[in-house]
Amino acid sequence: MLRASVYVTLRRGVLDPQGETIKSSLNRLGFEEVVGVRAGKYLELDLCTEDAALARPRLEAMCRQLLANPVIEDYTLEIEELEAPCDSA
Repeated sequence: MLRASVYVTLRRGVLDPQGETIKSSLNRLGFEEVVGVRAGKYLELDLCTEDAALARPRLEAMCRQLLANPVIEDYTLEIEELEAPCDSA
């Protein structure tokens, strides 16, 4: 079984109101050293396959079609092998 970690972030240049709100709140709490925050999404997908080479293009398609908005978001993928059999997920 494989586990894919998907990190989705707004592209540089796209306004990030959630990140700005977090930064402002941290500054008000006394964390003045924080000068920038970019908010994003983290997703874990467990895949019933052992073949990372075949899984990667499928994951890319998932990201393009649903998990990320390719107009304003970028994504990165990490794939790791799990010891668990597919039926234990």
